Amino acid sequence: MLLSIPKTSRQFIKARCTRTLTNCSPRTLRRCLASVAGAGDTATLPLAGIKVLDMTRVLAGPYSTQILGDLGAEIIKIEHPIRGDDTRAWGPPYAKHIRGNHTDGPGESAYFLAVNRNKKSLGLSFAHPSGVEILHRLVKDCDVLVENYLPGALKKYAMDFDTISKINPALVYASITGYGQTGPYSDRAGYDVMVEAEMGLMHITGERDGPPVKVGVAVTDLTTGLYTSNSIMAALIGRAKTGKGQHIDLALSDCQVATLANIASSALISGQKDSGRWGTAHPSIVPYKAFKTSDGDILIGGGNDRLYGVLCTRIGKPEWITDERFKTNAVRVKHRDILEGLIENETKKKTTKEWLDILDGSGMPYAAINDIQSTLKHEHVLARDMVKEIEHPTCGPMKLINTPIKYSFSKPSIRTAPPTLGQHTDEILKDVLGMSEGDIESLRSEGVVA
Repeated sequence: MLLSIPKTSRQFIKARCTRTLTNCSPRTLRRCLASVAGAGDTATLPLAGIKVLDMTRVLAGPYSTQILGDLGAEIIKIEHPIRGDDTRAWGPPYAKHIRGNHTDGPGESAYFLAVNRNKKSLGLSFAHPSGVEILHRLVKDCDVLVENYLPGALKKYAMDFDTISKINPALVYASITGYGQTGPYSDRAGYDVMVEAEMGLMHITGERDGPPVKVGVAVTDLTTGLYTSNSIMAALIGRAKTGKGQHIDLALSDCQVATLANIASSALISGQKDSGRWGTAHPSIVPYKAFKTSDGDILIGGGNDRLYGVLCTRIGKPEWITDERFKTNAVRVKHRDILEGLIENETKKKTTKEWLDILDGSGMPYAAINDIQSTLKHEHVLARDMVKEIEHPTCGPMKLINTPIKYSFSKPSIRTAPPTLGQHTDEILKDVLGMSEGDIESLRSEGVVA
């Protein structure tokens, strides 16, 4: 079975493929080889040759599959043939279409563009039996399936794990839900802000005497997306040992509880009620918070006695170093309000930029509190190549956030722009499933594909 593939190519595939060569079919080997021989830097990426069927929408799921795509996996995104991913309608703002057939429409939503690079879009209705048949044929050729429907919702379409694992026993099948496949809340729809509230995060976020607030981005969705991509990659490594896929049950609620980290650990160990909201401050380190300047805010962290002394010297108050109320962190915590008030009286006397210059080279942690536009224009952000201009097929040049992953050998990047709805339908049905143009047009006329 391997004789038709050159030895050097087999070695290259083996170094990157999550299946052992003995467990691979000739078709899978040919697909891996084609990926290795692909143009550009894709072949050097760690997930080159892995194919993912992406049946997710909104944020947690698309974020996880985008990470896999950044790392070289081929992502086939299944979208409703008319509406597409929910986030296509979540705007403004939109990037306007400047070419194509929809220049009079709103354009591509910024929300959708944020989490769908390096993917192919297949407009497909699996409410039609023909749509389910297409999915089943794709599943045979895929390594991973990711979905974020309510538990049991895909069973009526024969797309549940039990059914799919019989079609492809080596498939890694990841399910993202609000509250998991089991438990008393498993039938609840899960939204980031609700899980933030239910699972403790909102309670510890906000000003000390203010109401609870949500985090500025949907952080529970994002951490769930990170856990998802991480668990999928681990399952692929496991598959290389066993030849078997498995079902991964990921819940926003579980991920949120996990990311309470030291706060949850403190509550478990002490058995006491948590200390509540602290704004930008730290419950057990002083000074460690944001202070007002004459034109903004600056965050300063005096994490130990030495750094506290550096701060006192830099702001021109060396006498505070030996003040009995502030000599050690323990007494500084006790006299928090007094010390923080004294520091802010000083920081208000200068601009944020002046304080940044004063603290430069001091060795202590400090930072300006920037808005988003300032962040995206930040010299360090630009130096780290975190903003990239790419060419969108219908919107033309646009700037997107780049992948934060940097390897010494592989070069993850934005290889393809976020797709328009159904942009790759014909390509996938022809190249992957071998359908004729006549077959595709027949499906399109029936509303099965777009």
